Amino acid sequence: MAELVVPRLYSCYNCRNHVALHDDVISKAFQGRHGRAFLFSHAMNVTVGPKEDRQLMTGLHTVADVSCCDCREVLGWKYERAYEETQKYKEGKFILEKSKIVKENW
Repeated sequence: MAELVVPRLYSCYNCRNHVALHDDVISKAFQGRHGRAFLFSHAMNVTVGPKEDRQLMTGLHTVADVSCCDCREVLGWKYERAYEETQKYKEGKFILEKSKIVKENW
């Protein structure tokens, strides 16, 4: 009998809604508002808020806060635009704060 392969996930710490796949982690070496954060290529079951320019540690970016679509907890942000050429790789990617997500199926 074949084993069922279940993907490793990250969920909202507040309501356990699935918000990202472990396979979509690009980096675990980012800084969020409340400590360490992970950079993801994709996120799911999140709501993207209005865009705003924000001065971050790596320069000026246009970002939009991302919230859990179930409980509305702000989990991080989406990079919409990077003004510095060296930061362009972040555009369209998501920051989820480590303190706001929990591991599932590990």
